[in-house]
Amino acid sequence: MRTLTLQSPAKINLMLAITGRRADGFHDLVSVVAPLAWGDTLVVEEVAAANHERSAFTLTCDDPGVPIDQANLILKAAEAFRAATGWLGGARFALTKRIPVGAGLGGGSSNAATALRALNTLAATPLDAVELARLAASVGSDCALFLHDGPVVMRGRGDRVEPLPERAAARLRGRGLLVFKPAFAISTAWAYGRLVAAAPGGYATATAAEERLARWMDVAGDRSRDPIAELVFNNMESAAFAKFPALPLMLERLLREFGLATGMSGSGSACFAFLPDDAPVAEICAAVRRAWGESAFVIQTHLQ
Repeated sequence: MRTLTLQSPAKINLMLAITGRRADGFHDLVSVVAPLAWGDTLVVEEVAAANHERSAFTLTCDDPGVPIDQANLILKAAEAFRAATGWLGGARFALTKRIPVGAGLGGGSSNAATALRALNTLAATPLDAVELARLAASVGSDCALFLHDGPVVMRGRGDRVEPLPERAAARLRGRGLLVFKPAFAISTAWAYGRLVAAAPGGYATATAAEERLARWMDVAGDRSRDPIAELVFNNMESAAFAKFPALPLMLERLLREFGLATGMSGSGSACFAFLPDDAPVAEICAAVRRAWGESAFVIQTHLQ
């Protein structure tokens, strides 16, 4: 029986424009998303059909706060894969959890997509790339983006994913980033609920979002300037910042004291700051922990 060890990366929404609520209850969006060179690790051990006990799929995790039953997207993805392909094998999943929950970093979605990739390999690739992406989108709106190895643009409810053009993607890959999160989490459902309550004023327009993306794409290949500030946008910040002022105060401080371009990822509460090559990283980390306490989560990484 084979064993696969796969990295399950976190993601950052560099641009996130929620443009309206759909008839099916989901929201439409336009988003530029990049995976990080940091995240969880998923070990997938193949189990023969004859060795199945209670279930074809089991999950363990080193974080006791992470559910290991059917509430976990890994097991939901595995069952969806079985239903879609008829594969009779099984797997034991062992998750080493580093991505904090309730952070807007896509940990659960990344885990699910990584599980699908692993199972598709173990089952001798019954699904092609299009079919795998369709299955991932059925498991969760953000899952399909993690089937790509670089920056993407998401549209629709997140199920329409396409890679950024290479010229633009090259300006993002390898770019240094500090990701930081306070001790509290933010519920995605709560954040979307606040957008609905503020409708229509809480939504961005699809036209404005596409124009922002187009402007950034126009200059993304111009190495004489840094266009990142023209891309960073998140209209979910309004709800999060109104309830949790520690977030905007920290972003303002990092801009004022260190000149850093910053933003919030997804529905929060994780935020990020772009790090120039000469950034005083130790000072920046110390500033975050002085403000938010030693329980603050801080990690230095880069975009993939």
